[in-house]
Amino acid sequence: MRGCVSDKEDLPDDLKKFRDSYVALFGSLPQLPAARFAFSGEVDPQALRLVEQLRAHAFYSDVFDVKTTNLILFGMLLVEHHPAAQMHALAARRAGASWQELHKVVELASATGALAPANQGSALLQALREKEGP
Repeated sequence: MRGCVSDKEDLPDDLKKFRDSYVALFGSLPQLPAARFAFSGEVDPQALRLVEQLRAHAFYSDVFDVKTTNLILFGMLLVEHHPAAQMHALAARRAGASWQELHKVVELASATGALAPANQGSALLQALREKEGP
């Protein structure tokens, strides 16, 4: 691509560091972030920089370690049926997550998926019943 900053040698140092963080996490640069670096890096590098600063702030903190962060992301993305769930399962494994921990996240995602309609439906029906009166 002409003028594209996705090529490693074309990236400013701060964007190289962000790009390299994906490789450290996943072992390679996944397709969606690669496309973001290629397109946003060419069209609006400052927007890319802001997105990556938000990601870095959220994903790397002193609150959760990398394994816990990726277990959480795996569960959140699994519930959303987002294909990136697999990448965060991989990142969690690379950070030391056991198969049991990953499976527990699947169990939690399954339970919240099943309980949400039961909770919402019961609350809706309870409110309707209260409206109707005795």
